[in-house]
Amino acid sequence: MQRDAEATKQRLIAAGRAEFAAYGLNGARVDRIADAAQCNKAQIYHYFKSKAGLFEAVWNSLVEHIIVHLPQDAEDLPEVAANLSDIYARYPEFPRLITWQRMERGDQTPNEQAMEDVRRRSALIADAQAKGVVSTRFEARVLLALLIHIAMLWEAANPEVLAVVDIDDSHQRREIVKRVTAALVN
Repeated sequence: MQRDAEATKQRLIAAGRAEFAAYGLNGARVDRIADAAQCNKAQIYHYFKSKAGLFEAVWNSLVEHIIVHLPQDAEDLPEVAANLSDIYARYPEFPRLITWQRMERGDQTPNEQAMEDVRRRSALIADAQAKGVVSTRFEARVLLALLIHIAMLWEAANPEVLAVVDIDDSHQRREIVKRVTAALVN
Protein backbone atom coordinates (compact mmCIF):
# COMPACT_ATOMS: atom_id res chain seq x y z
CA MET A 1 0.00 0.00 0.00
CA GLN A 2 2.81 2.43 0.91
CA ARG A 3 4.50 1.85 -2.46
CA ASP A 4 1.23 2.60 -4.29
CA ALA A 5 0.79 5.81 -2.30
CA GLU A 6 4.33 6.91 -3.13
CA ALA A 7 3.84 6.04 -6.80
CA THR A 8 0.61 8.09 -6.84
CA LYS A 9 2.38 11.07 -5.24
CA GLN A 10 5.17 10.87 -7.81
CA ARG A 11 2.65 10.71 -10.68
CA LEU A 12 0.88 13.74 -9.25
CA ILE A 13 4.17 15.64 -8.92
CA ALA A 14 5.12 14.76 -12.51
CA ALA A 15 1.70 15.77 -13.82
CA GLY A 16 1.77 18.91 -11.67
CA ARG A 17 5.20 19.80 -13.02
CA ALA A 18 3.91 19.71 -16.60
CA GLU A 19 0.69 21.58 -15.76
CA PHE A 20 2.34 24.26 -13.64
CA ALA A 21 5.09 24.77 -16.23
CA ALA A 22 2.45 25.36 -18.89
CA TYR A 23 -0.07 27.42 -16.90
CA GLY A 24 1.48 28.53 -13.60
CA LEU A 25 -0.15 27.96 -10.25
CA ASN A 26 -3.13 30.20 -10.93
CA GLY A 27 -3.86 28.83 -14.39
CA ALA A 28 -3.32 25.16 -13.56
CA ARG A 29 -6.37 22.94 -13.19
CA VAL A 30 -6.54 20.08 -10.72
CA ASP A 31 -8.81 18.14 -13.10
CA ARG A 32 -6.10 18.13 -15.78
CA ILE A 33 -3.43 17.20 -13.24
CA ALA A 34 -5.51 14.31 -11.90
CA ASP A 35 -6.28 13.08 -15.42
CA ALA A 36 -2.62 13.21 -16.43
CA ALA A 37 -1.64 11.36 -13.24
CA GLN A 38 -4.41 8.78 -13.80
CA CYS A 39 -5.98 9.37 -10.41
CA ASN A 40 -8.80 11.42 -8.98
CA LYS A 41 -8.45 14.99 -7.82
CA ALA A 42 -9.30 14.05 -4.23
CA GLN A 43 -5.86 12.45 -4.06
CA ILE A 44 -4.25 15.85 -4.72
CA TYR A 45 -5.97 17.21 -1.65
CA HIS A 46 -5.26 14.05 0.35
CA TYR A 47 -1.52 14.09 -0.31
CA PHE A 48 -0.82 17.80 -0.79
CA LYS A 49 -3.78 19.56 0.92
CA SER A 50 -4.28 22.00 -1.97
CA LYS A 51 -3.21 22.92 -5.46
CA ALA A 52 -0.68 25.30 -3.86
CA GLY A 53 0.60 22.40 -1.75
CA LEU A 54 1.17 20.37 -4.90
CA PHE A 55 2.97 23.33 -6.48
CA GLU A 56 5.20 23.46 -3.40
CA ALA A 57 5.98 19.73 -3.77
CA VAL A 58 6.80 20.28 -7.45
CA TRP A 59 9.03 23.22 -6.53
CA ASN A 60 10.79 21.19 -3.83
CA SER A 61 11.43 18.36 -6.28
CA LEU A 62 12.93 20.84 -8.79
CA VAL A 63 15.20 22.32 -6.11
CA GLU A 64 16.32 18.86 -4.99
CA HIS A 65 16.98 17.75 -8.57
CA ILE A 66 19.22 20.73 -9.28
CA ILE A 67 21.08 20.42 -5.97
CA VAL A 68 21.72 16.71 -6.48
CA HIS A 69 22.71 16.93 -10.15
CA LEU A 70 24.76 20.13 -10.19
CA PRO A 71 28.44 19.74 -9.25
CA GLN A 72 29.76 21.97 -6.47
CA ASP A 73 33.15 22.60 -8.06
CA ALA A 74 33.87 26.28 -7.50
CA GLU A 75 37.24 25.93 -9.20
CA ASP A 76 35.62 25.04 -12.54
CA LEU A 77 32.64 27.40 -12.67
CA PRO A 78 32.44 27.34 -16.49
CA GLU A 79 31.73 23.60 -16.33
CA VAL A 80 29.24 24.09 -13.50
CA ALA A 81 27.39 26.70 -15.59
CA ALA A 82 27.45 24.38 -18.61
CA ASN A 83 26.05 21.55 -16.49
CA LEU A 84 23.26 23.78 -15.21
CA SER A 85 22.54 24.83 -18.78
CA ASP A 86 22.34 21.13 -19.68
CA ILE A 87 19.81 20.57 -16.89
CA TYR A 88 17.67 23.44 -18.15
CA ALA A 89 17.87 22.12 -21.72
CA ARG A 90 17.02 18.58 -20.64
CA TYR A 91 14.12 19.78 -18.47
CA PRO A 92 12.73 22.89 -20.22
CA GLU A 93 9.89 22.96 -17.71
CA PHE A 94 12.40 23.95 -14.98
CA PRO A 95 13.05 27.50 -16.28
CA ARG A 96 9.31 27.91 -16.83
CA LEU A 97 8.60 26.79 -13.25
CA ILE A 98 11.30 29.12 -11.95
CA THR A 99 9.61 31.98 -13.80
CA TRP A 100 6.16 31.06 -12.48
CA GLN A 101 7.57 30.71 -8.96
CA ARG A 102 9.06 34.18 -9.17
CA MET A 103 5.90 35.74 -10.66
CA GLU A 104 3.23 34.00 -8.58
CA ARG A 105 5.01 33.04 -5.37
CA GLY A 106 7.86 35.53 -5.17
CA ASP A 107 6.39 37.03 -2.01
CA GLN A 108 6.41 33.63 -0.23
CA THR A 109 9.14 32.52 2.15
CA PRO A 110 12.02 31.24 -0.01
CA ASN A 111 12.83 27.53 -0.07
CA GLU A 112 15.30 26.97 2.76
CA GLN A 113 17.05 24.08 1.02
CA ALA A 114 17.67 26.26 -2.04
CA MET A 115 18.90 29.15 0.09
CA GLU A 116 21.28 26.87 1.97
CA ASP A 117 22.62 25.55 -1.33
CA VAL A 118 23.17 29.13 -2.58
CA ARG A 119 24.99 29.98 0.66
CA ARG A 120 27.16 26.84 0.37
CA ARG A 121 28.02 27.46 -3.28
CA SER A 122 28.72 31.14 -2.58
CA ALA A 123 31.11 30.13 0.22
CA LEU A 124 32.89 27.72 -2.12
CA ILE A 125 33.26 30.49 -4.70
CA ALA A 126 34.57 32.86 -2.01
CA ASP A 127 37.16 30.22 -1.06
CA ALA A 128 38.18 29.86 -4.73
CA GLN A 129 38.46 33.64 -4.94
CA ALA A 130 40.66 33.70 -1.84
CA LYS A 131 42.92 31.11 -3.50
CA GLY A 132 43.16 33.29 -6.60
CA VAL A 133 41.43 30.69 -8.80
CA VAL A 134 38.33 32.83 -9.45
CA SER A 135 38.20 36.55 -10.18
CA THR A 136 37.19 38.88 -7.38
CA ARG A 137 35.55 41.40 -9.74
CA PHE A 138 32.21 40.37 -8.24
CA GLU A 139 31.28 39.28 -4.74
CA ALA A 140 30.88 35.48 -4.60
CA ARG A 141 27.10 35.48 -4.17
CA VAL A 142 26.66 37.96 -7.05
CA LEU A 143 28.96 35.86 -9.22
CA LEU A 144 26.84 32.79 -8.46
CA ALA A 145 23.65 34.67 -9.41
CA LEU A 146 25.24 35.75 -12.70
CA LEU A 147 26.37 32.18 -13.40
CA ILE A 148 22.84 30.84 -12.80
CA HIS A 149 21.35 33.35 -15.23
CA ILE A 150 23.98 32.77 -17.87
CA ALA A 151 23.14 29.06 -17.64
CA MET A 152 19.48 29.85 -18.31
CA LEU A 153 20.26 32.05 -21.31
CA TRP A 154 18.92 29.71 -24.01
CA GLU A 155 15.77 28.78 -22.12
CA ALA A 156 14.90 32.31 -21.00
CA ALA A 157 15.72 34.39 -24.08
CA ASN A 158 12.77 35.69 -26.04
CA PRO A 159 11.98 34.08 -29.40
CA GLU A 160 13.13 37.11 -31.42
CA VAL A 161 16.61 37.02 -29.87
CA LEU A 162 16.85 33.27 -30.43
CA ALA A 163 15.73 33.67 -34.05
CA VAL A 164 18.40 36.27 -34.76
CA VAL A 165 21.15 34.43 -32.85
CA ASP A 166 20.09 31.24 -34.65
CA ILE A 167 22.12 28.69 -32.68
CA ASP A 168 20.17 25.48 -32.17
CA ASP A 169 23.07 23.09 -31.67
CA SER A 170 23.11 22.05 -27.99
CA HIS A 171 26.89 21.52 -27.95
CA GLN A 172 27.49 24.98 -29.36
CA ARG A 173 25.08 26.52 -26.86
CA ARG A 174 26.87 24.68 -24.03
CA GLU A 175 30.26 25.94 -25.20
CA ILE A 176 28.99 29.52 -25.34
CA VAL A 177 27.78 29.26 -21.73
CA LYS A 178 31.21 27.92 -20.74
CA ARG A 179 33.08 30.66 -22.62
CA VAL A 180 30.93 33.46 -21.21
CA THR A 181 31.29 32.09 -17.69
CA ALA A 182 35.06 31.69 -18.15
CA ALA A 183 35.29 35.32 -19.26
CA LEU A 184 33.40 36.33 -16.13
CA VAL A 185 35.37 34.27 -13.60
CA ASN A 186 38.91 34.46 -14.99
